[in-house]
Amino acid sequence: MSRNGYELKVGAILVADAHYSDNHPEFSDFLKALESGDIVTPQLILMGDIFDLLFGYVPITQQRNHEVIASINRLGKQMDILYLEGNHDFQLHDIFPNIRVIPVAQQPFLCYYNHKKILLSHGDYRGTWSYRLYLYLIRSSLVLRLLNTVDMLSDHAIIKRLDDYLATKDNCRKIPNFKEKNSVSKALFEEYDGDYIIEGHFHQNTTFEYETFHYTNLAAFACNQRYFIVQCENKQELLQEVIFK
Repeated sequence: MSRNGYELKVGAILVADAHYSDNHPEFSDFLKALESGDIVTPQLILMGDIFDLLFGYVPITQQRNHEVIASINRLGKQMDILYLEGNHDFQLHDIFPNIRVIPVAQQPFLCYYNHKKILLSHGDYRGTWSYRLYLYLIRSSLVLRLLNTVDMLSDHAIIKRLDDYLATKDNCRKIPNFKEKNSVSKALFEEYDGDYIIEGHFHQNTTFEYETFHYTNLAAFACNQRYFIVQCENKQELLQEVIFK
């Protein structure tokens, strides 16, 4: 976990799991609204899986997302942007030179707001050892370069297979007994000693109250175009939910 403090600002916007692709193009319109000033914020927090497929060292994933990448980089010159890498978008430092990128190894990422500790993460830093090993390997620059070579030699068969799989994925699926399953990580969360734990990844749009901290799992923007605004200090809830369209 990062030990560097990062101050969340009133009016900051959090967006999780936009899964931008031809099947989910809405995030592009959201960025246009930010660039035009229709939506105003001092700070944009991208909570991972903003793209369905965006990998460093795999140029085709960057080429087909180039317009949205350019929009984020333009916005990065106008406002503070924090991008927490997810399991669909990683090795992003060279892709986004104008913003601060937080790899999974630095998540949960420590922030402060109104004298409270806020821990932000995409949410895939925990899980079974086999899943964590898979994520470690797939994020390796060596493995990505190898996969890119095989993909290019096979007329992008790997990317096409991933596209086919993701096109059928239900981003709005409710996970049965999510609180009970999530509580398995309660001891891990307590080790981080935060007042708020905020994650994406699971797309559940729910909040739990534990004895020592608040846990929030954000809605997937890809499902219902919801994003979240950090409220002013006299509000009881930390985040205000907003529907984009």
